[in-house]
Amino acid sequence: MLVAKTKGPEEWKAVTSAISTLVEEATFEATSESISFRGMDPSHVALIDILWPNSAFEKFECDGDIKFGVRVDEFSKLIKRADKDDSIEISITEENMLLVKIIGAYKKQYKMRLIESGAGSTPLPKISFNTKIAITAGAFDKILNDIAVVSDYISIESSAGKAVFTGRGDSGEATITLESGSEGLEELNVKDESKATYSLEYLSSIVKAIGTSSGSVICEYSSKMPLRLEFKVSNVGRIHFFLAPRVEG
Repeated sequence: MLVAKTKGPEEWKAVTSAISTLVEEATFEATSESISFRGMDPSHVALIDILWPNSAFEKFECDGDIKFGVRVDEFSKLIKRADKDDSIEISITEENMLLVKIIGAYKKQYKMRLIESGAGSTPLPKISFNTKIAITAGAFDKILNDIAVVSDYISIESSAGKAVFTGRGDSGEATITLESGSEGLEELNVKDESKATYSLEYLSSIVKAIGTSSGSVICEYSSKMPLRLEFKVSNVGRIHFFLAPRVEG
């Protein structure tokens, strides 16, 4: 048995938007403690890890370890039928279908066929990070867009008190420098000078998917190592996004 109810639809919208940037099918894992999802895109460049604790739900009941698989676009379409003040309750029926109740001005109810659950969980990369940048989601999205004007990739270089974002392409190059006091910068902690390059396509899509729901983004990375983004979404425990660095020849 699984019943999970949220006060509004925004949490589910953020979760489904984030997952849809990487995969078409998702297997959620529910326990008495939480609902979680972890998955990697087909090219194995990006990984998303979501943990949603039972305390974040208005109502949560789960009497065992349950896996349920959905087609993300189909599930997302149902969630989008909810207005911002509607509550959403999901449960699994005896016929092994996902029951989605949307409760607001009037009650809507959908049943959706579940798909076969995916394979075992993807392990998380074990990395120690030398740089931590906490920045508002709006400021980070602006930096990505500013670099995207000239480049498909973004390089991040950090040293004491400073983080520099650069991009290079056929038309030219862009440089954006963040220092203490820069708009949107909440924290900059550099243990060791670091530099790495990442795909803007992946970064922009995940930030746009979650951005409106997230107040701030924590970026952590080390030289030539994966980047980890942590999104703070109200009423969702954590959304972590890992992105492999570009290997430059």
